[in-house]
Amino acid sequence: QVQLVETGGGLVQPGGSLRLSCAASGNIISIDIMGWWRQAPGQRRELVADITSGNTRNYARPVKGRFTISRDNADNTVHLQMNSLQPDDTAVYYCKAVGVLTKDRRGGSTIWGNGTLVTVSS
Repeated sequence: QVQLVETGGGLVQPGGSLRLSCAASGNIISIDIMGWWRQAPGQRRELVADITSGNTRNYARPVKGRFTISRDNADNTVHLQMNSLQPDDTAVYYCKAVGVLTKDRRGGSTIWGNGTLVTVSS
């Protein structure tokens, strides 16, 4: 079974930085898209950024210019460098993998991690 584990969350002051990481484990052949989503209290889960296996990047408007997403296809990891953090960035951040191909599954599947909490507060 494929599993995604997020790390790097924590408490930072406004203007600070954090780097989130997500590692996919299991008998993985390839992953089409990896991305980060977030959900603040009382809000809907929203896309933050995603990246294809060919390194095409997409960012949500609120984070464009402040966050940078990257991935390593060799070890199926994805990172999110978050700079100039603001209180509105406070949320649980979830890693998502789309088009996950494994030796024991027919067709691609979508997998979510359990999330890591980012709190931006003074």
